Amino acid sequence: QVQLVESGGGLVQPGGSLRLSCVGTGRIYRPYAMGWYRQAPEKQRELVATTTLGGKSNYADSVKGRFTISRDDAKSTVILEMNSLKPEDTAVYFCHLRHLGVDNWGQGTQVTVSP
Repeated sequence: QVQLVESGGGLVQPGGSLRLSCVGTGRIYRPYAMGWYRQAPEKQRELVATTTLGGKSNYADSVKGRFTISRDDAKSTVILEMNSLKPEDTAVYFCHLRHLGVDNWGQGTQVTVSP
């Protein structure tokens, strides 16, 4: 059974930075896709950034140039570096891992960007 544990959320001022980390436990071998999604109040969950086994990364237009995703397959870890944060980045951020055709989700970590 795969479990994902996120860390690194919190409160930050506009223009600040945060680093989200997600570690997967269980029998994980070279997951196809790892990434981050977010959900703001009364909005649908949306893609933030993903990275595939082949090394291709995909970002939401709203975060391009500000966020960077990276992964370490040996450690089943995916990192999201977030810079120049804006109030509209406020949301619960969920780690995602697609492994053997199954989508796995973390419990979510709150990111709040406010003066």
